[in-house]
Amino acid sequence: MISINPDHQTERDNYKLLTGSILPRPIAFVTTLSAEGILNAAPYSYFNIVTSNPPMVSISVQRQSGKQKDTSRNAIEKGAFVVHISDESYIDAINQTAANLSPHESEVELAGLTPVQSAAIDVPGVAEAKIRMECILEQAIPLGGNEEAPGCDLLIGRVVHFHIHESLYHEGRIDFNKLHPVSRLAGDFYSKLGELFSLERPRRM
Repeated sequence: MISINPDHQTERDNYKLLTGSILPRPIAFVTTLSAEGILNAAPYSYFNIVTSNPPMVSISVQRQSGKQKDTSRNAIEKGAFVVHISDESYIDAINQTAANLSPHESEVELAGLTPVQSAAIDVPGVAEAKIRMECILEQAIPLGGNEEAPGCDLLIGRVVHFHIHESLYHEGRIDFNKLHPVSRLAGDFYSKLGELFSLERPRRM
């Protein structure tokens, strides 16, 4: 085994070890609304479930030299955002939204995606997603870096409304085979669902 002390590496070196080890990672496609009414969007693979009671999700939005990205700033100012689950049907458009645009430009418009009104919050989602979750910002926690320039904003969102395409939904469950989710690997690589297997969870006597 190779032993590496992260304190002796650059941030970029540690990033490559993390993203090359923790995979595949689900991709949250997040829309936020700026104070000027611009609908911003971006994909994030530092994303997961926090709890189901109440339903919460987390997204870690990395800062650039301590400066907040549009997603963090908008989510904090508006107190809400929409998380979409990335799938094969619109992954090319999602990738387009990773472009480095100014805060006054809409990635949704750039990618040709279709804004759709939310049910419980003011922030629109996009119609192309088969699953979207309207979220109220529960907490925004600056982490890493230093006091003057944190490394990221950990956004914790409480899901206040689910939107699920009828083709996926059956008796309270989602058919992941019909969802065709896409996950993030390292570099420019992504992954689809591959070979599946099941393991029965052990039960104590």
